[in-house]
Amino acid sequence: MSADPATVRAPKRWRRATAGYNPKPLKLDFRQPYIPDKESDKTPEWQKTGRYDKKLFGRYGSGSGVDPASLWPSHEELEKLIAEEREWHPPLEVLLKNIEAKQKEETQKRLAKEKLIAANMAKMPKMIEDWRREKREGKQKLKEEKARKAKLLAEARERFGYNVDPRTPKFLEMVAEIEKEEKKKKKLLKRRLKEEQAAAPPAAHS
Repeated sequence: MSADPATVRAPKRWRRATAGYNPKPLKLDFRQPYIPDKESDKTPEWQKTGRYDKKLFGRYGSGSGVDPASLWPSHEELEKLIAEEREWHPPLEVLLKNIEAKQKEETQKRLAKEKLIAANMAKMPKMIEDWRREKREGKQKLKEEKARKAKLLAEARERFGYNVDPRTPKFLEMVAEIEKEEKKKKKLLKRRLKEEQAAAPPAAHS
């Protein structure tokens, strides 16, 4: 069973140590206001500021020993306060002008956006037609390439007597030779047409 803490006595050595302890009373007079000594080095710096003087005067009034004239803001501080007041609390006329300017800016942005959308919508039919044309041309080109490849493979099979892999050097050499012959034929055809046009009699004028 545990003993009651209230009835437990401290050890003798503790009683002997505390028997001679007699603390000195603090020299605090709560009837008098605490006025810091600004000339003393022991006084904290924050108790030497004008802000603290305002607190003292607000609490103790004339009993604080603070000169009320010193609490008024200086000329520079007053100008700063006025500037801040204008910035954070502008006159009604300025507020209305700011609101009007903001509304005007938002209207201009909205009109510019609507104009851009209208321009893009106007371009849409042409863009769709261009896309369809490119798609048709791409399909036609792919179809022509497949037909040309099939024709070259058939010609290679006829020339060599067996199916040729289109990736082999033999097939590539044959293709280069055929392309060279085609260029030569086109060149001769172009020259012949030019000669025929030069030999034709000029058209009679009415």
